[in-house]
Amino acid sequence: MTVALDEKRYGDLLKSVRPHVIRDRSENEKALRQIEAFMSRGDALSAEEREVMDLLVALVEKFESDHYALSAAPPAEILRELLAARNLKQKDVVDLFPSKGVASEVLAGKRSISKSQAKRLAAFFHVSPALFI
Repeated sequence: MTVALDEKRYGDLLKSVRPHVIRDRSENEKALRQIEAFMSRGDALSAEEREVMDLLVALVEKFESDHYALSAAPPAEILRELLAARNLKQKDVVDLFPSKGVASEVLAGKRSISKSQAKRLAAFFHVSPALFI
C-alpha cells in the first residue's frame, strides 16, 4: 500500500534525521536510538515519520546482517536462549514434552527435538518450527 507523503515535511524530516549507510557500531547505535524514539510515539507517527523509521530499520538490518552474522546454533541452545530471554524455566515448558525427563534431556542437548515437539515449541514461543529442527 502506497501512502501519499507530504514532500516538504518528508524532506525536512530527512534533513533532521540524515539517514545514511551505516558503517560502524556507533552509527548503528545512533540509528537504533532514532528508531526507538519513533517507536515510542506509537500510533501518533505521521506517514512521513513512519517512512523514515522504515528506512532506518532497513539500514540497521543491512548493517547487522553484514557485521553480526549469527552462526547456526543447536536447537537445544536456541531453546535455552528463548527460555532465558523470557525469564522462563524448564517447568514452564515441560508440558510441551512427553515427560519431565525428555524435557531435561532436550535442554541438556542429549536428545533431539522431534517435529511434533518443534511445532509445539514454535507455537509457544511464536517462532518458526525450523529453529528447533
